[in-house]
Amino acid sequence: MSFNNIEFVIEDGVAILTLNRPDSLNSFNAEMHSEVREALKETKKNPEVRALVITGNGRGFCAGQDLSDRNVAPGAEAPNLGESIEKNYNPMIRSIRALEMPVICAVNGVAAGAGANIALACDIVFAARSAKFIQAFCKIGLIPDSGGTWTLSHTVGQARAMALSMLGDRITAEQAEQWGMIWKAVDDEAVKETAIATAKQLATQPTKGLALIKRAIQASATNTLDEQLDLERDLQTIAGRTEDYREGVAAFMEKREPSFKGQ
Repeated sequence: MSFNNIEFVIEDGVAILTLNRPDSLNSFNAEMHSEVREALKETKKNPEVRALVITGNGRGFCAGQDLSDRNVAPGAEAPNLGESIEKNYNPMIRSIRALEMPVICAVNGVAAGAGANIALACDIVFAARSAKFIQAFCKIGLIPDSGGTWTLSHTVGQARAMALSMLGDRITAEQAEQWGMIWKAVDDEAVKETAIATAKQLATQPTKGLALIKRAIQASATNTLDEQLDLERDLQTIAGRTEDYREGVAAFMEKREPSFKGQ
């Protein structure tokens, strides 16, 4: 697949989607949205892919929306930002969250606005120590989108989510790790390598089971305990019927390494 604004490769069971507009800190324009949609579709339908890595080229991960695509001239009619969100950002976040495989993010630099919230929508997030997370929406009179108001509230709590959203303060990778926003801060030169190595390791694991883990933990944000217990029962029923479960038990009993196929 050939793209102008992203790079997309598949190796060792891992799809690697790299945002590639470094001169604009990988901010999104209409063409980039279209290309990311295509890459996510390919990731979903390709049976060889069992994990996805999302990262960026250059000194930034993603600065969110390219505002030159939305410049409002004096006296001009204001754009319908809700329409843009419904067409582009919401489907992207839903696709990332719904992928039945681990999604690993390597935040290689600044992640601002929607860029920060795309990263936080992923399942496991590694960030370079120099990276910064910024809810920059308040600086231009907007609210956090791309799931930001939901993700922040569920990861760092309402008080911190409110302050981050209203003040637009920069949060370092170390602070994000301490607050539980991300999994781990790592050295700059190792962030992409670490994310890809983690994804390749996960691609050898029982993919169906990992997808069910993802589904269960996501549901816990809104379920009651009784609802979550019922969901665990139902998902465990599904997991227990997979070939990977059969292989995992056989390998344990035979004292050997399992060979999972993601089935």
